Amino acid sequence: MTRLHDMGGRFGDGPVIPEAETGPVFPEDWHGRALAVTLACGSLGLWNIDISRHAREKLNPKDYSRFTYYEKWVSALADLLTETGAVTRDELAGGASVRAPLADKALTADKVPGVLAAGGPADRDAGPAPCFSVGQVVRTRRAAESILVNGGHTRLPAYAAGATGRILRLHGSHVLPDSAAHSLGDAPEPLYAVAFAASELWANPEHPNDDVILDLWQSYLAPA
Repeated sequence: MTRLHDMGGRFGDGPVIPEAETGPVFPEDWHGRALAVTLACGSLGLWNIDISRHAREKLNPKDYSRFTYYEKWVSALADLLTETGAVTRDELAGGASVRAPLADKALTADKVPGVLAAGGPADRDAGPAPCFSVGQVVRTRRAAESILVNGGHTRLPAYAAGATGRILRLHGSHVLPDSAAHSLGDAPEPLYAVAFAASELWANPEHPNDDVILDLWQSYLAPA
């Protein structure tokens, strides 16, 4: 099944036009605020990065199609805040009259540098042993869908499903997004950088000899 947000390499959407490097980081002031509020709410510890990504994927398809980038962020954030009980819909609409229980966890300005510096490392010491070695030829699974949750989150893009590539590097063991996005635990797996020829991924690539490098988890792959 094609997922609305899985647009990489899709034909008919027109060229990708990069924004000017000399322009503002945030073309509109509210873009920066949207990013700041999203990061601040994430620091409450009610969800992880994979859950937040899946929240954007779950937006109403009509809304997803018409929303701009940061409108998607804000809309998904509102869903997360109400789904986790952080706020009610009335509070979100500005009707709060009492101090929120999570107020003491608010990310204050003095804490921001430390939180950003710490990040959210996804590498883990646990997990199964690597099954593949550098240089080995592998094939991705045919369906770019979660094998853990029907209709769930996965980081295997549709354009690379069923494609043949070669292992470039082992990144170590990392949290499996397919599991973490649904609060099923870290389920760490070996993560590989896999190189695919552009001609393997698309019928008429502009540069067929180019390589496309994807970071893919072990359960996405099989020996070719």
